[in-house]
Amino acid sequence: MNKQKIALLTDSCADIPAALQKQYDIYIVPLKLIFSDGEYADGIDITPAEVYHRLPHEMPKTTLPSGDAVERVLEQIKKAGYTKVLAIHLSAGLSGTCNLIRLICEQTVGLEAAVFDSRSGSLGIGMTVIQAARWIEQGWQWNELIAAIPYLIRNTYVFFCVNTLEYLQKGGRIGKISAVTGTLLQIKPILSFTAEGELVNVAKVRGRKAAMEKWCR
Repeated sequence: MNKQKIALLTDSCADIPAALQKQYDIYIVPLKLIFSDGEYADGIDITPAEVYHRLPHEMPKTTLPSGDAVERVLEQIKKAGYTKVLAIHLSAGLSGTCNLIRLICEQTVGLEAAVFDSRSGSLGIGMTVIQAARWIEQGWQWNELIAAIPYLIRNTYVFFCVNTLEYLQKGGRIGKISAVTGTLLQIKPILSFTAEGELVNVAKVRGRKAAMEKWCR
């Protein structure tokens, strides 16, 4: 536990490697995946590799963490001796997770909490959390952290490319015709997040090599 007694909390969408979770004592609330054979806690009952293996056969539904799961993690944080919690979560433009965490933190006695909407996903959340962890390790105080995190979020830009449009179409992000046409033409969209944390297509190129070249410029 750090001297400031500040815990870091995020959700499983941050995709932070286990080694870094352990190094910085980062607490994770799992989102839930629902397949036809049952409900799974992301990263606990099912791994990303298992999800990818299932995708060609079934597209899962996703849902918020349970309130009980959030409360259990907050109790773990309190029992570990922390008095404050810095929480950074999946964009509210994509999920209600951040608002759920905020509501439960407000009702939790014995912890001072600051909850931030990352306005991003995966790598964007994870890198924000890791930077916060490094600041805590360097001895930054609570007021310094909660002042710096919004600036960090505003200046974090994530761009990514998907290899297939199939799952964007199944998830309702694009229409069926766009998905079919894009697949036939080998269109690779480069996606990012708006200032409000919603997904946006910032470019379209033909072929993965061209997408990677444009992305890395």
